[in-house]
Amino acid sequence: MKNLNILTRAFTAISLILLTSCTMGQTQNSKPTESDADKIIGAWRSAARDSEMEIYKSGNLYYAKMLAGWGNDMYESDGKTLAKDNKNPDAKLRNRPLLNLVFITDINYKNGAYTGGKLYLAKDGEMLKCDMKFEGEKLTMKWYSDNQLFGPTKKIWSRIK
Repeated sequence: MKNLNILTRAFTAISLILLTSCTMGQTQNSKPTESDADKIIGAWRSAARDSEMEIYKSGNLYYAKMLAGWGNDMYESDGKTLAKDNKNPDAKLRNRPLLNLVFITDINYKNGAYTGGKLYLAKDGEMLKCDMKFEGEKLTMKWYSDNQLFGPTKKIWSRIK
């Protein structure tokens, strides 16, 4: 009986040690690391299939350029001439084409989220704040203005390469 008590206590102690070790290991491995940050790099298509972007890194920040988007709004009415950034508040930039336009800038990675970015909406010539995060394999992007009356707009992206 005494030996059974000792075995039960030993088994309980070993079980607790193993459980604690496993839990600590999971916590450490599941926390996002800076090396996870680059998984955002690549080409993405919106869930609505109305735009595509390429995200790349420069220094410690991430940027995105427009590969395709807004249906026929990427081209003039002839369907061949690239549409220009004609709503840009800076008159010097109004002749640049929308195709390959860098429209997301200064995204920073911290604690599993991409924050502090700026999103340029060429349709309106407006600059907004932009944050991104992964939800499974999908990339969720939210953009918003300083005006808190208007909530964020959300767009979901899937990797295409």
